[in-house]
Amino acid sequence: MDKDKEKQEISVIGRLFSLEALLILMGLFSLGSGLQTGQPTQIFFGVMIVGGAVLLHFVRKKDWKKHWEEQEKLKMFYEMKERERKERARHDAGKK
Repeated sequence: MDKDKEKQEISVIGRLFSLEALLILMGLFSLGSGLQTGQPTQIFFGVMIVGGAVLLHFVRKKDWKKHWEEQEKLKMFYEMKERERKERARHDAGKK
C-alpha cells in the first residue's frame, strides 16, 4: 500500500513539472509581463507559447497507432477499388 502512495505522489509531481506545464507557465509569464510592460513582442510570444503548449497536449493525446492503422486500411481499400476499376475497364475493352 505504501508503494502505491509513493507512485501516486511521483506521478502528481511528474505531472506538475511536465514539459507542457512548464511551457504553459513560461507562456503565461511572458504574456503577463508583456501586458504589464506593454511590450507587444512579449505578448505575441506569450500567446504563441501557450497556444503551442495546448496544441502539443492534443497532439500527444491522440492515439497515433490507431490513426495509422485506419490510414493503412483506407489505403488498402482504395487500392482494391482501383484494381477492380482497371479490371472492369480491361474486361469492357475486351468485349468491344
